[in-house]
Amino acid sequence: MASPTQLKLGFDGTEEVQEEEKKSELSNGRANKLSLQDRAFHDWYRFVLSFPPHLVREYITKFELSQNSVVLDPFCGTGTTLVEAKLTGMKAIGLEGNPFPHFASSVKTEWNLDADLLSSYAQKIADEVLDVLKSQGIDDNFPLEIDNKKLRTLSPEAEKLILTNSISPLPLHKTLVLFELLKKHETEPYYRHLLLALGNALVFKISNLHFGPEVGVRNPKIDVPVVSNWLVEVDKMIKDLRKIAGKSFSDTQVHLTDARNLEILEPNSVDAVITSPPYPNEKDYTRITRLESVLLGFINNKKELQELKRKLVRSNTRGIYKDDDDDKWVTDIPEIQRIAQEIEKRRIELGKDSGFEKLYPKAAKLYFGGMAKHLSSLRKVLRPGARLAYVVGDQASYLRVMIRTGQLLGDIAQKLGYELVDIDLFRTRLATATKEQLREEVVILKWSG
Repeated sequence: MASPTQLKLGFDGTEEVQEEEKKSELSNGRANKLSLQDRAFHDWYRFVLSFPPHLVREYITKFELSQNSVVLDPFCGTGTTLVEAKLTGMKAIGLEGNPFPHFASSVKTEWNLDADLLSSYAQKIADEVLDVLKSQGIDDNFPLEIDNKKLRTLSPEAEKLILTNSISPLPLHKTLVLFELLKKHETEPYYRHLLLALGNALVFKISNLHFGPEVGVRNPKIDVPVVSNWLVEVDKMIKDLRKIAGKSFSDTQVHLTDARNLEILEPNSVDAVITSPPYPNEKDYTRITRLESVLLGFINNKKELQELKRKLVRSNTRGIYKDDDDDKWVTDIPEIQRIAQEIEKRRIELGKDSGFEKLYPKAAKLYFGGMAKHLSSLRKVLRPGARLAYVVGDQASYLRVMIRTGQLLGDIAQKLGYELVDIDLFRTRLATATKEQLREEVVILKWSG
């Protein structure tokens, strides 16, 4: 089997790429960056703070996985592990509770599409969109002042789900026109790729969103080309698909499901887990994908958003519900109970009385309880000797009470019968509030069965 690095070199053909990758791995500041040679497939759509492909390759090598291995990512997000496993010839399975990242992971691992056909259909739809806009007096490439009353908008219910000013009226109108014409082709095999390309263009080129690392809005754009920016994203896909034309790869499965309940997976079927679950903090992970989820029809109202959040491990107070009881899984772990008590004590001392602040101790316990439930359910699907890598980070989000996520996750795993092999330091990052360097680590586990 070719090594992951060799496969990457096969795409670019230069030894400089390999050297650049080594530098990226050695530099703490660049450890989490997407390297130039890693953009194929990954760059179709990716969370800003996704863990990097080179880290996945490192553990594929450490775990001595082969083309006969089955790799699972139970928190697959936008598919970093799935893409890397597929590139190295392995079967991969992904689980994701958020519908748009699930969609993205599915599309990013669908490589049996004809690149020329994708190109011709994209151009055909682009021409249709430009004709419609022209009939409305709009040139996609030239900004103009236009009566906003004539522009298409989201429904009031959908509008409430996205950040205010996350997209300006004219770019929104043009995006909705493109989306409407795309929908007419949704039964065609190329539709999903063209839709994902629009999602990526929407976030990084068309919208006013800013990631730093929280998602926010800045420097609103009166207008921006929509069709041409969409075609740029489609062209990335076309180039990547052409690079692998004629090659065969193992199938990849991506399930829209809750990582805490793994009944859909076959018992004793997984050789390795490489994943990065959410961290216990006040970051609402659904906000990262909210704009594209709403504009492209994956979330249509508040009820659907709440149903989505119920499928996720509780990692922030905005995703907690009255009937949540995952905390019962960690009642016998003293350190988690101590942390919850310290958070509550700090809250009282500081006079923090908002509804969200009162939920901070509960959020911490629910997070680790959810992870315990996940690890318990996972045991049935692992083969004896399976190796696991969980990328997690220390947190101090709850009133600056330090949470050593990796160590606590290791303690939980050991109570459930896993062997804690090691906790590797991946990188450190600066905490905005405390100015401390927090550790991001990889918790290495083994399941003996």
